Amino acid sequence: MSVPRLVVAAPSSGCGKTTVATGLMAAFAARGLAVSPHKVGPDYIDPGYHALATGRVGRNLDAYLCGPELVAPLFVHGSRGCDLAVVEGVMGLYDGAAGQGELASTAQVSKLLRAPVVLVVDASSQSRSVAALVHGFASWDAGVRIGGVILNKVGSSRHEALLREALDEAGVPVLGVLRRAAQVETPSRHLGLVPVAERGAAAVSAVAAMAAQVSAGCDLDALMALARSAGALPGDGWSPAEALSSPTHDHPSRSVERRDEGSGWPGGMTELGSAPRERSVDADAPRERPVIAVAGGPAFTFSYAEHAELLAAAGAEVVTFDPLRDERLPEGTRGLVVGGGFPEVYAGELGANEVLRGEIAALALSGAPVAAECAGLLYLCRELDGVPMCGVLDASARMGERLTLGYRDAVAVGDSVLAVAGTRMRGHEFHRTVVEPGAGPAPAWGVVAPGRRVEGFVQQGVHASYLHTHWASEPGVARRFTERCRTS
Repeated sequence: MSVPRLVVAAPSSGCGKTTVATGLMAAFAARGLAVSPHKVGPDYIDPGYHALATGRVGRNLDAYLCGPELVAPLFVHGSRGCDLAVVEGVMGLYDGAAGQGELASTAQVSKLLRAPVVLVVDASSQSRSVAALVHGFASWDAGVRIGGVILNKVGSSRHEALLREALDEAGVPVLGVLRRAAQVETPSRHLGLVPVAERGAAAVSAVAAMAAQVSAGCDLDALMALARSAGALPGDGWSPAEALSSPTHDHPSRSVERRDEGSGWPGGMTELGSAPRERSVDADAPRERPVIAVAGGPAFTFSYAEHAELLAAAGAEVVTFDPLRDERLPEGTRGLVVGGGFPEVYAGELGANEVLRGEIAALALSGAPVAAECAGLLYLCRELDGVPMCGVLDASARMGERLTLGYRDAVAVGDSVLAVAGTRMRGHEFHRTVVEPGAGPAPAWGVVAPGRRVEGFVQQGVHASYLHTHWASEPGVARRFTERCRTS
């Protein structure tokens, strides 16, 4: 695999990575190139802007959730048939999972992809010091190749001249200059940028403005030449069908031991060890393609593309529906997946759709498989900020004052439609809501790091949790869920 590729990084958050990365994607796409968009880390919102810029699904590359060994294969999978791939970094270039060294950092991903880095620098309050800053980032890790700099928030022609002179002394090429007065504003709220699905025509205009700004201020030919300098990647790309046919991963960071005795997690979970194998499926079971309904629309925009691909490869017919507008589940629904998003923003409209809420409650009561993450968890509660939701779970949700954010290591504490007890997965929490449970449901996960606690709910066929997980790290989740839909 030798697709030309660039990683867009920055010294810190707030330097303009999203504007530059999205603008580059759109500018190259306007030249007629097939551009593959990627985002380092678990962020769901930026890939929506990337998809709008390129016309292709935005994909995440997360070395924590999936393991470093899957970063390049997932990249190759998403980049097939493309002329260029642009990868937007996360936080600062060398920032990753807390206390885990380079793990999940943009720097690590750039090395795994053998890709040159374009450093976006906020130059608004400096001149010659920019050379020291860039030199420090370029020399910190010899395995990271910074191929050039894009200067953002430059105030004037004189300011630009000083910056260029300093970087010329440092031997780092300037590949673009974006003026402070031309900054593209994108609205934000409690969890970051407002998603594309909520902004409609305004999002289209914003991406067009980013493309225009980048086209005017950056040397696209030089950037393409830098992208072409990336070396070939070894090995094959990820395939959902091949992933499903492989045995459960034995990666040491994702394995646990199930024991029958002990005072640890409910169900006897006590220590880390080797992973249990996925239960075998009856070869004589009916093999029809069960319909799995996946919530979409403005209220549920958070999902990884690989989840639907894995469900389809496992034999499901995946059908998307919008809980804001559709009063019925897709015909023949045998299972339901409700991912993340912003139900708190649309609580009134979700609550007003009584017919759909009733269908979802009836589906769950029948024992059909239901998988819900974060926003999906809130939607299954009795109420959200006093507005009635689906009432599947004996729990109440409300907006809180504190942001909960970070990677988590989790263990399935009991059997569910997603996993057998003892399956370990890594997840990510990102919410400003609080769920107050009633009595009854068993927990979904035992969080082993950071801290030690139980989280989420397992009730009949329902698995609901705040944790966002990436099923490519454990394809058996999609296989098990689809099989339960087929046989329920």
